[in-house]
Amino acid sequence: MDEFNPFLAMAERFETASDHLGLDPGVREVLRTPDRELTVAIPVLMDDGSIRVFKGYRVQHNFLRGPCKGGIRFAPDVHLDEVRALAAWMTWKCSVVNIPFGGGKGGVFCNPQELSPRELESITRRYTTSILDILGPDRDVPAPDMNTNEQTMAWIMDTYSMHQRRTSTAVVTGKPLNLGGSRGRKEATGRGVMISCREAMKVLGMRPEETRVVVQGSGNVGGIGALLLHREGYKILSLSDMFGAIYNEDGLDVPAVMSWLQEKRRLEGFPGATAVPNNEQLLLDCDVLIPAATENQITSQNVADIKARLIVEGANGPTTAIADRELEKRGVMVIPDILANAGGVTVSYFEWVQDRMGYFWTEEIVNSRLEQTMVNAFDEVYAKSKEHNVSMRTAAYILSIDRVVSVYRLRGIFA
Repeated sequence: MDEFNPFLAMAERFETASDHLGLDPGVREVLRTPDRELTVAIPVLMDDGSIRVFKGYRVQHNFLRGPCKGGIRFAPDVHLDEVRALAAWMTWKCSVVNIPFGGGKGGVFCNPQELSPRELESITRRYTTSILDILGPDRDVPAPDMNTNEQTMAWIMDTYSMHQRRTSTAVVTGKPLNLGGSRGRKEATGRGVMISCREAMKVLGMRPEETRVVVQGSGNVGGIGALLLHREGYKILSLSDMFGAIYNEDGLDVPAVMSWLQEKRRLEGFPGATAVPNNEQLLLDCDVLIPAATENQITSQNVADIKARLIVEGANGPTTAIADRELEKRGVMVIPDILANAGGVTVSYFEWVQDRMGYFWTEEIVNSRLEQTMVNAFDEVYAKSKEHNVSMRTAAYILSIDRVVSVYRLRGIFA
């Protein structure tokens, strides 16, 4: 198996969980196979007058439990297998926290760092128009992902609404508040990581004030997660961005770090911290490691040097299947991505519900309902891990796949 192919990694974990559930080959094939894949060409008039054609994808993995749900990423390394894997992970993620969505994912092959705001808007609107027929509040509801944000979602919502000849706020989530966004959405994934970490610490008998944490990343997941953990008394040793990591063995002043990052746009130069290369950050001595950047960060090449006792996956697919097996042998608890970072899709669901009701909740209500959802999901996954004597990742897959299978059996095959 290609260790770094995320779709193959997802498929291996799916098969392991399916073995525990005793699923027959036909059911496995149904659940493994994406319901729909769309590849589109996106011609764009650039600022210099030239025309470039970008490639875009939207994969709808599964509709059984409801509309597809999943982000859209703009990145120079987007490829179809990655989008397939992310769409499948979204199916399992929505099922783990028991919200009525299936999984979808989208991507555009481009480098946003090299594009102007007008070019990004043109790409977004043309991409939206190209996949318009498969979008909709009851079909497929995108959200922000890597290098996309609430402005991107506003462009998608507007493009969709113009074609529908009516304002349709529920077609995307992660929107600005005054366009039907939800309070608490920006912090939701980081808050979910914090809650997952806290619940795992209870199981392991660890105390926040005695816990050293390394966080890979500093954006909406890593940065906000670190800030919330800092407030709970954890010692945050290190944060990183695309340019490098910073480290202080006595703990970083995380609010000061985030203020510096907002002003300087990079962590480099933060006073009172030592620079650490990104490839060495994960190997720092710590109790908790939170990979919150991108896929394939903990691999066969560095897993032997990982020192953390607990890993909480803020990113999607940060640990390869080979590395996973090694961590399990060593007794390292891994809270998998489909549980740990499910706070984002949970509050996206809340946003979708609020848009469809036309009635919006306070941030306190959003956070309270997120807390309840994440704690319940953690407890259910932990119970499955004990019932089947498996890792938290395998237990999460068992729980989520079983829920999708039960719906599949109730609905049957349309012929």
